[in-house]
Amino acid sequence: MDTNETTGFVMQSNKDQIISYKTLRILMGLAGILLPLMVFIGKAISEHSMELEFSISDYYDNATGGDILVGVLFALSFFLFAYKGPEPVDNKVASIGALMAMGVALFPTTSTIKWIHYMHFVFAISLFTVFIVFSIYLFRKTKKGIVPTDEKKKRNRLYLVCGIIMILCIAGLAISMWMMEDLCASAKLVFWGEAIALFAFGVSWLTKAEWLYLKDKA
Repeated sequence: MDTNETTGFVMQSNKDQIISYKTLRILMGLAGILLPLMVFIGKAISEHSMELEFSISDYYDNATGGDILVGVLFALSFFLFAYKGPEPVDNKVASIGALMAMGVALFPTTSTIKWIHYMHFVFAISLFTVFIVFSIYLFRKTKKGIVPTDEKKKRNRLYLVCGIIMILCIAGLAISMWMMEDLCASAKLVFWGEAIALFAFGVSWLTKAEWLYLKDKA
């Protein structure tokens, strides 16, 4: 067992993990950031169309784009099931997120069956809620008595910003779909809102991995 010097929490040794914590976080972050681009490219290749769908989930029926969407969602589900955080609550929240990601994949928004269509939104909102909880709460924790480094403080501010962006995107999309349905369809606001929220999610996880920036000094 190892102790994270930044948070003070005891971490399970990476030897007990099939995939290391850092690798899992990097894969999660990249999957979130690249998903909108990958489904767009998938549709462009298979259907020779550059037109955006109403939402990222609407790529489900678009041949290669749909395969990519479902594949990434199942990959996210696997990563979340495999994720082991510093405390039991991290594992429980990650497991809930894994089930929600699987639900988004198995209950497509394009279904003509109403209850399946509505369940998709329940799973999608729940999945983003899990992402927000990680960014705003779980990633920002520091054990009592441990003084966070300057880099940790900066990362905490970035996690908070990412969480707020996700909240604003999801709330804004809900309001837009209710009050400006025609504009949502014509401007593809849902696609762009989801893409921004996923970008914020990805940045949060890449930051947690200390991959490119805000690393603790050795």
